[in-house]
Amino acid sequence: MKMVSVQEAVGMVLCHDITQIIPGKFKGRAFKKGHIVTFEDIPKLLDIGKQNLYVWEINNELIHEDDAALRIARSAAGGGIALTEPKEGKVNLVAKEKGLLKVNTEALYSINELEEVMFATIHTNQIVEKDKILAGTRIIPLVIKDDKIRNIEAICRMNYPLLEVKPFKAFKVGVVTTGSEVYHGRIEDKFGPVVTKKMETWGSYVFKQIFVSDSTDMIVDAINQLLREGAEMITVTGGMSVDPDDLTPAGIRAAGGRIVTYGAPTLPGAMFMVAYIGNVPVLGLPGCVMYSRSSIFDLVVPRILAGEEITRKDIVALGHGGLCVNCKECRYPDCGFGKSI
Repeated sequence: MKMVSVQEAVGMVLCHDITQIIPGKFKGRAFKKGHIVTFEDIPKLLDIGKQNLYVWEINNELIHEDDAALRIARSAAGGGIALTEPKEGKVNLVAKEKGLLKVNTEALYSINELEEVMFATIHTNQIVEKDKILAGTRIIPLVIKDDKIRNIEAICRMNYPLLEVKPFKAFKVGVVTTGSEVYHGRIEDKFGPVVTKKMETWGSYVFKQIFVSDSTDMIVDAINQLLREGAEMITVTGGMSVDPDDLTPAGIRAAGGRIVTYGAPTLPGAMFMVAYIGNVPVLGLPGCVMYSRSSIFDLVVPRILAGEEITRKDIVALGHGGLCVNCKECRYPDCGFGKSI
């Protein structure tokens, strides 16, 4: 690559995009990399403020910004991710499908620790929709040495994938709703519709809901019935506080639940329980799941649907970012709630 005056560049090939900015009206590419400069281009280039241009000069040791960004993005992208064409030296990584975004944050740090490159992502462990932009990468100068890009490619190989979108499995979900007031019909159940709607949004379905009174034995019987009927996930709603007649945690334990955690460093969601009976997750849901736009339920269940087994370490890590500030207009998941890394 070499720099020449605009007038001298006629007939030469641009080695980078040229951006035009008209305040309040336009910001975008005026000339594309690879464009052959013509005499008619000179006035527009001068109007943009370009006195000199970079044009191609063969050098096998240097990589152009577009090619460098593509190589970085290709080496980092795992399943469920598509790449955009380079624009102004940048390549975006985009979700090909709805799922759970996973980012290897330690490898990402290693890349950004290097000079002359950048790689930015949204937070890991969040639901992303199809076509959502997940990350962007580019080099800082117009060209970079090939060995630096090969170094990044090596980091990505050793930590593959740097980021991926894990698809959701369709789970067969059973719901146990506790509480004598609901069981005897004194009040209407509000939990079931919320759980059902969220599960359907994530591609799963509630196949049965069983109502029980405040009885450990009834909770155990209901859980066992759902297991016999093939439940792949069970939620037990209500009865998660410390009141004497709130028996959900005891019922889950009595049904053979291996308790991962009772309590989570999140608000809303402090009284949440995660347990497993065999390989079936059994979740004790506090009341906040019923009335909060987003809660611990929205942070944990998508990870289960993506095939992960929840550990206590996963729950503990939610403390940093685990406070929902109840924005007037909820923007979750495009906010800090649950973003522990």
